[in-house]
Amino acid sequence: MSSIEAPRGRALACTEPALIRGPAGLHRGKAPGWWGMVFLIATEAMFFTILLTSYWYLRFRHGPVWPPDGIAKPELFLVSVMTPILLVSSAPMHWAELGIKKGRIWQLRLGLALTFALGGTFLGLQAVEYLTKVKEFTPTTDVYGSLFFAITGFHGFHVFVGLLMNLWLQYYAGKRRFDAEHFLPVEVVTMYWHFVDAVWVFIFATIYLSPHLWP
Repeated sequence: MSSIEAPRGRALACTEPALIRGPAGLHRGKAPGWWGMVFLIATEAMFFTILLTSYWYLRFRHGPVWPPDGIAKPELFLVSVMTPILLVSSAPMHWAELGIKKGRIWQLRLGLALTFALGGTFLGLQAVEYLTKVKEFTPTTDVYGSLFFAITGFHGFHVFVGLLMNLWLQYYAGKRRFDAEHFLPVEVVTMYWHFVDAVWVFIFATIYLSPHLWP
């Protein structure tokens, strides 16, 4: 009997798994997770821009006295301690990212721990500040109170989310899930943390410094 042989190309197609290709050039660019964080940061930046713009609009619309009568200008001592603590926390986070890109898991874990400690200290001091502020005004006192707690509270929430991300990274770093070839989660969380720190500079200048610079 004569045998029928399948064409060579068809036989290969039946025995080899299909190669799933993404969009052309995707392998040469950033991972989808990286772009997802970029879009998230852009969205959050717009929210903060709206809040800070609202503050400035209402500040100048209110009149020459700001904060309103009955509310003292923001105390600068505590926030002057909080601010460098938060800004410095970007350094160990960046150091942690550099470490894992070189395969140094110990550097990643130490950098994450230092960042968490600094970020947690910032939130703790912010809680202390809130306990003092609520004796003077609340979110329902007037427009200034609403803006103060909305802007600083929204930022504090972002710091809290960043700390949760940090704990998640620490957990998987302990399981050695990251190395010099697999570090995307560390990279995107670092981006987020730098964003949170940068936003605080504008909040500090707007909420705390500006009332002392303009009567």
